[in-house]
Amino acid sequence: MIDYDKFRKSLKHLELQYENYKTLDPEQTQLIQEAVAESVIQRFETCYDTLWKTLKRYLFEELGVPDVPDSPKKIFRQAGENSLFASSVELWLKYAEARIGTSHDYSGEKAQDALELMNDFLDDAIGLYQTMSGETWE
Repeated sequence: MIDYDKFRKSLKHLELQYENYKTLDPEQTQLIQEAVAESVIQRFETCYDTLWKTLKRYLFEELGVPDVPDSPKKIFRQAGENSLFASSVELWLKYAEARIGTSHDYSGEKAQDALELMNDFLDDAIGLYQTMSGETWE
């Protein structure tokens, strides 16, 4: 049986911090604005990493897919072939590129690109969580 707790917690933390980011008072100092944005990106990275590893287990243990690969992009393609995503595999590949891009760049263009994908990522990740766990998102 797959334990979805880490995935749920990382997704909830991302969701809450992204809400803080979207509602941040523009009068806050630049330092605070950057810190909140960096926190969103760090939580995205954690959530993304937890998501693809959980998805890998789901493909193997729940769907019986043999030879599940060890890379997120290949796993996303297999998940798409198994109709686990509401959105396109191409969008999931964009999330993968955003994750790669944020590895060492929290304040530049790559960080901004990741932040612009966050609404879609959250919607898709919540949908995937519900599909895999069978639980309703609260």
